[in-house]
Amino acid sequence: MPTSLASLARPELILPGLAAADRAGVLRALAAAAAAHGLVADAETLHGKLAERELLGSTAIGGGVAIPHCKLAGLAREVVAVAVARQGVDFGAADGEPVRLFFLVVSPVGSPAEHLRVLAAISRWVRTGAHVERILAAPDGPAIERLLGEDL
Repeated sequence: MPTSLASLARPELILPGLAAADRAGVLRALAAAAAAHGLVADAETLHGKLAERELLGSTAIGGGVAIPHCKLAGLAREVVAVAVARQGVDFGAADGEPVRLFFLVVSPVGSPAEHLRVLAAISRWVRTGAHVERILAAPDGPAIERLLGEDL
């Protein structure tokens, strides 16, 4: 298992200024970023899978954090993105808090155990110390990437 989130998150998918007003906008923006960098074949397919997962229940875990995730055919390895929506987005969190920090996790269909390991690693990381507050205060992508390099 990776020793830091930086080993999972792709630098080109660290998005410090996500501009989205609602849940659908967040999912579309994350899917578009992954597709724009050639990490998934089609933004619409990824968006559809993410939206389908959200129908099962919000992926917001509380404390201003959400982990939208799904499995997608045709991937060689996980795709992990980190995005900050400075204005906060209503993501249906159980605690009612707007979400400002998003971790997108897209895994190959045939890797369910790895998918769960990545989700658990992110969940542990955000609940440890002041990681969330420090990422939200980070001025740019490289600063966020450095913070993600802290041990799990």
